[in-house]
Amino acid sequence: MLVDSPPEQRAETTSAPPTRRALRAFGLLLAAASLVLVALASIAIGAKELSLGQVWHGLFEDSGSYGDVVVAERLSRTVLGLLAGAALGLAGAVLQALTRNPLADPGLLGINAGASAAVVTAITYLGVTSLSGYVWFAFFGAAAVGALVWFLGGSRGATPVRLALAGTALSAALYGYLQAVMIMDDAALGKMRFWTVGSLSSATDATIRQVLPFLLAGTVLALALARPLNAMAMGDDTAKALGANLNRTRALSMLAATVLCGAATAACGPIVFVGLMVPHVVRSFTGPDLRWILPYAAVLSPVLLLGADVLGRIVARPAELQVGIVTAILGGPVFIFLVRRRRTAQL
Repeated sequence: MLVDSPPEQRAETTSAPPTRRALRAFGLLLAAASLVLVALASIAIGAKELSLGQVWHGLFEDSGSYGDVVVAERLSRTVLGLLAGAALGLAGAVLQALTRNPLADPGLLGINAGASAAVVTAITYLGVTSLSGYVWFAFFGAAAVGALVWFLGGSRGATPVRLALAGTALSAALYGYLQAVMIMDDAALGKMRFWTVGSLSSATDATIRQVLPFLLAGTVLALALARPLNAMAMGDDTAKALGANLNRTRALSMLAATVLCGAATAACGPIVFVGLMVPHVVRSFTGPDLRWILPYAAVLSPVLLLGADVLGRIVARPAELQVGIVTAILGGPVFIFLVRRRRTAQL
């Protein structure tokens, strides 16, 4: 269901009282502090118990001991969680604004499905076995589907409804292909089973270096789109009167979401609910202004992702629960509660 913003909320997009702006800025500082705390917890807490001394030694006095190695692995995992969480939150916020649908997420336009289909193809038919290989196939699969959705949605004449319908249709077809290949090929099923639920456990410095340029470029582009997307929220005619280029804004929004979600999915697998839930929750206290929604989503989404990852390491000791499973378990009930508490049409 595509829902436009009420007129009174659209007006707030362009201006806000000084007191509210101060509260939003203070809230953003609190969110940043929460992010620092959860990042520290991600390094210090895990399936393998370490003392604070071992954690400190591993961070600042690396000598190759067992504890130092564990801390180094957790540090890479934490950095990837920070980057992927911010990317998913920004992608979700941009797609919700683009489609004017507060329930939109990166999966709506087929980006996750494109990445997954590319990975299973690489494993089954091309013999790719390393994560470094998955990253590039997943990214280009996401990018190809994003471009195809834009083409099927009408290109320069694309509308939110056409984009959503094209993405949904492609997602259904690609997931059907994905399941068929995995059922017929036991080897592909074994290699894909952890990637498809979403995980940070295979994070490496090499993976981070591969996706970092795409994540930085997508982040800058998404933040730069805040003002034109705000104008589009007031309706196409009003946006044109304000000087917004609708076709360019939609194309760049698709590009930003594809780059962000494609890179994050390539590195971690498809992680659900982060890009859907966080922007939705943020909007409830920032209002519809994307100049605030995007920074909040970029900060709070990693809080959710890393928090879920830490929880998954604790509850299944000495093993661990994949972060994609934890976000789905936590996100479903919480999101249902939020939707029932506040009518979607008012967000």
